[in-house]
Amino acid sequence: MTVVIRHGVIAEVGKHPRMPRDIETISCQGCVALAGFWNAHVHFMEPKWNEAANQPVDKLDRQMSEMLNRSGFTTVVDTGSDGENTVALRRRVQSGEVLGPRIITAGIPLFPAHALPYYLDVLPADVKAKMAQPETAADAIIDVDNNRAAGYDIVKLFTGSIVSPDHITPMKVSIARAAVEEAHKHEQLVFAHSSNLEGTKVAIDAGVDVLAHTPEVTSGIDETMLRRMIAQHMTIIPTLKLFSRDDNIANIRGLAFRYHQLGGRLVYGTDTGFLQDYDQSEEFRQLVQAGLGFRDVLAMLTTAPAELFHLSQREGKVMPGMRGDLTILSEDPASGRPEAFTTVRYTIRGGKVIWRSN
Repeated sequence: MTVVIRHGVIAEVGKHPRMPRDIETISCQGCVALAGFWNAHVHFMEPKWNEAANQPVDKLDRQMSEMLNRSGFTTVVDTGSDGENTVALRRRVQSGEVLGPRIITAGIPLFPAHALPYYLDVLPADVKAKMAQPETAADAIIDVDNNRAAGYDIVKLFTGSIVSPDHITPMKVSIARAAVEEAHKHEQLVFAHSSNLEGTKVAIDAGVDVLAHTPEVTSGIDETMLRRMIAQHMTIIPTLKLFSRDDNIANIRGLAFRYHQLGGRLVYGTDTGFLQDYDQSEEFRQLVQAGLGFRDVLAMLTTAPAELFHLSQREGKVMPGMRGDLTILSEDPASGRPEAFTTVRYTIRGGKVIWRSN
């Protein structure tokens, strides 16, 4: 087959399509062409993204390739960063100056009052000072509005904040609900880091759209709760690599798989950027080990996030009229080898090659 992309949109797919004159062509015998991959949980929080508005193009190109482009990602969702840097980076990508995926960002998350996660202690004091910790519902509404005014696309809540290795502080339901209702008023999705049973209950009661991780403490999260989440059309981003060395990884995998079995939506995401090892192989291995087939994983990378963001009429499939985002692999994931998803030969966003293997 040949895929023809005109003006950033797939125009034709077939064996003998009409080829425009002077079009750039890519010969790729034996390749597998898939819709562009999404990573719905990344962070631009490493110091190398500081002053993104002024960094040299070649440096940003190299960093984007190492972190995202080489893995086939044409859209990423930043679930927490210093928004000033991320918005500047997004602007430079949108202009074509920097080669990278489309960036959807939450900017700065909202945390429970006086309960920042302990693992953020390494961040500079000026960055931590920007982190919203609303004490009332009115404060939460103001924080959501301020984030939207700063150009952020979604809202991220820590409904369960890990303040020490053995203690999780939940956000008050009234505060979380106020944030969700304000975000929904402006058609923004709300992601939550719930961490455990109590944080997950807050997320459900508040009407959150997405759990940014499978809860890492699974005790007490039963099938009744999963069915309630599904009834509310919640999505889970498993991020299994993040927990792969935890003693209870089998329970975390099982929870994500049971949610899938019951009809819940899973979307691919890895916490890349918080995890500074950018290799995706372990995430794919964990998903297959959980019981997901290659079609399930492919949906998590393509059609499921398009549905979540209400873009399925324009994205997620290789067919005429869809956005010209493609991830080209050297190996077919249908082979049953989970690492096949990492054999990226080309990453194409809007008809433009943003990464190619040597």
